[in-house]
Amino acid sequence: MKSNGLTFGIYPLSVAGTPIGLATGPEDNYEKISSALKELKDNANRLLPRMYAVYMGPETEEKVFNALNRYKNSGLLGDLTIGCLMDQSLSLEYWFNFVRKVIKEYGPLLESIQITNEPNLSFMDGSKPYVFEALVRGIIIAKEEITKNNLKVKIGFGSVPEGEKTIPHFWESLMNIGGDELIHSIDYVGHNFYVDVFEEPLEIEEIAISVENILRKFRDTLNRNRIPTTIPIHITENGWPTGKNPFIQIERSYAKQSDVLEKVVRTVYALHQELNITHYEFFGLRDADSSKDDLFHQFGIMKDDYSPKPAFYTYQKLVNELSK
Repeated sequence: MKSNGLTFGIYPLSVAGTPIGLATGPEDNYEKISSALKELKDNANRLLPRMYAVYMGPETEEKVFNALNRYKNSGLLGDLTIGCLMDQSLSLEYWFNFVRKVIKEYGPLLESIQITNEPNLSFMDGSKPYVFEALVRGIIIAKEEITKNNLKVKIGFGSVPEGEKTIPHFWESLMNIGGDELIHSIDYVGHNFYVDVFEEPLEIEEIAISVENILRKFRDTLNRNRIPTTIPIHITENGWPTGKNPFIQIERSYAKQSDVLEKVVRTVYALHQELNITHYEFFGLRDADSSKDDLFHQFGIMKDDYSPKPAFYTYQKLVNELSK
């Protein structure tokens, strides 16, 4: 709450999740990614790359570390989410050892690590019966590893707004398991939310109201569960894709994406000191596949050839105006 600005970030790759798998397209061009990230900020500001490392079990470690090395060599390690989607028959010690290895190898390059991805969502990490143990012990082990290696990495976990697809009584169950030890081990709590994406279209002022309601409700949820206001909120995923909504067949324009992005970020900024919101990270830099008209393939503020949409320049302006 000491800063007058936000720390901004962005997911720089192309792959996006959908209800039926992954949205993919042309391969990522790391040289063009680097150029775009530099263009989005001036030399005085930071722009955290938000990356994901999903652990699926011991047989996937080599593939995950190869990807992390590629991100490292491309300068794309800043905020890292470590997801846990391994087979429930495996011992969680595999997962904890993976967390230790990631911190030991890449910790000096990271500003923050999120332990588990969307653990309160019933079809993500929250679909696993071990999610509470993975989250709580994972955070405690990560904090121990960070302290042992004298690193400055911030540790937290993520969440999504409560609704039909979230785990009932998630927060109460989490605090019953983690308690004060969890609270004393975290540096932030992340929140992924999307407004005017999967529901009926909203007017621009309704979008601002919805964002404010989501963020106030989230801070209240944390407070009711003994997570104090001194622990910051990081907005870890938020976006507004172009293309067509496949559920209601309504086109989503480039111009509207730009308008919504500005309205959302300025609403967050207006609330950030009161609610102790320190980070805003956008999803994402480029489309998975601009030739496909469904919104899941068009989350980017650039097309899949890295040509900018109007929202690219809007985000550039916001990063440079409202940064920490």
